[in-house]
Amino acid sequence: MSERGAETAAPVVFTRGGARRGFVAAQPLAVGVLLHGVTFGLLALGSGLSVFDALLMSATVYSGTAQIAAVSAMSAGAGLLASLTAVVLLNARYLLYGATLRPWLGRVRASRAYSSLYLLGDGNWLLSMRAHEAGERDAGYVFGSGLAMFLPWLGGTLIGAFVGHRIPSPKVLALDFLLVSFCAAMAVGLLRGRSTLWPALAAFGAAALADRFAPPGWSVVAAGAAGALAAWALHDGKPEATP
Repeated sequence: MSERGAETAAPVVFTRGGARRGFVAAQPLAVGVLLHGVTFGLLALGSGLSVFDALLMSATVYSGTAQIAAVSAMSAGAGLLASLTAVVLLNARYLLYGATLRPWLGRVRASRAYSSLYLLGDGNWLLSMRAHEAGERDAGYVFGSGLAMFLPWLGGTLIGAFVGHRIPSPKVLALDFLLVSFCAAMAVGLLRGRSTLWPALAAFGAAALADRFAPPGWSVVAAGAAGALAAWALHDGKPEATP
């Protein structure tokens, strides 16, 4: 049996032990997620959202990039349609995330799979993919790592929204740079050689242009669309070269 065939035939389970391993593995990212949540809470408060509204948005949308883009657009006077469009476009990447996790979650009960997907975020998706490559076959790992990041995200949002009027502007404390630094660190982990350089450059160029000419919040949307299109153009129908 080939190596790929052996991987496909490997048993998939969903246990408390796997969830515990995922929860522990995600702890180094939990502090950053907490601070990121505080940043969103501050921005949400400044855009006119109530504490309840900010917490509800974090619990249902659960996407730092989309939420910050939405509240930034709202603060700049953008309409509801523009804010909702930003949320939908930025969260579209989770369709791809879910597809890559199908070898795990497609082989467990629906209640376990969908609860894991509900808690899915950028950080724990990356951790889960790396764990799967290393031989992890317990789908509870996805749930546990997601829970470890979902809870501090809600907690950070609550803290930021509650005490926002006592904290200086996020820019004064450089908290607004958390999103940039987190995405940069994640991008480094996703690099697979020179084949990923062109999509990254396309995303950077689109973000720079959108930041200069488009309304607030659309630079992230433009970067995601340009990067995805560049990757599709380079790899459509072609096997990915090993770096």
